[in-house]
Amino acid sequence: MKNIEIKAKVDNTDFLRTVLKSNNAEFKGIDFQTDTYFIVNNGRLKLREGNIENSLIYYKRDNLSGPKKSEVILFKNVNDESLKNILLNVFEVKKVVRKKREIYFIDNVKFHIDEVENLGSFFEIEVIDYNDSMPDSEMKNVCTGYMDLFRITKNNLISESYSDF
Repeated sequence: MKNIEIKAKVDNTDFLRTVLKSNNAEFKGIDFQTDTYFIVNNGRLKLREGNIENSLIYYKRDNLSGPKKSEVILFKNVNDESLKNILLNVFEVKKVVRKKREIYFIDNVKFHIDEVENLGSFFEIEVIDYNDSMPDSEMKNVCTGYMDLFRITKNNLISESYSDF
C-alpha cells in the first residue's frame, strides 16, 4: 500500500480532538505502543507492539517536511515474542520509541495524536491508498486540505521519523 502523510509537533491536542469530533471521525481507541526500529540497508523496519496495533512494518519515505509519499509493506502480527526474538537476533536495534497513540479515521484518512516519551505531542495525518487506485496528486490534496482544517503550518511539520530524534 502507499500513503501520503505528514507529522507535526503540536501544543493544543484538545483543539485537534474537537475538530476530529466535529468532523465525525471514528475513534478507534488509545494504543500504548512500543516501536522497535532496526538498522537496515534500505528504508526503515520497525516492529510495533501495542494493545490495538501489532505489526512488522517496512517502509521507504524521504525525509521531507511537507506531505510525503511512503511505500509500505505491513505484516500484521499477534503480540508474540517469537518474531521480536528473531528480529533481535538478526538486526541491530536503532532505537526504541514508546508512545500513547489516539487513533481516528475519516474514510481512508488515519489521524494519530501521539504523546511520545521524551519527545512531546505530535499529530499525524495519513491518506491511505490500499489498492493503488488514488493518484498521488489527489492524495496530497486531501492531506493538504486536512492540514488547513487542523491549522497545521509548515513551521509545525517534522521531516523525520520518531526514530531519528
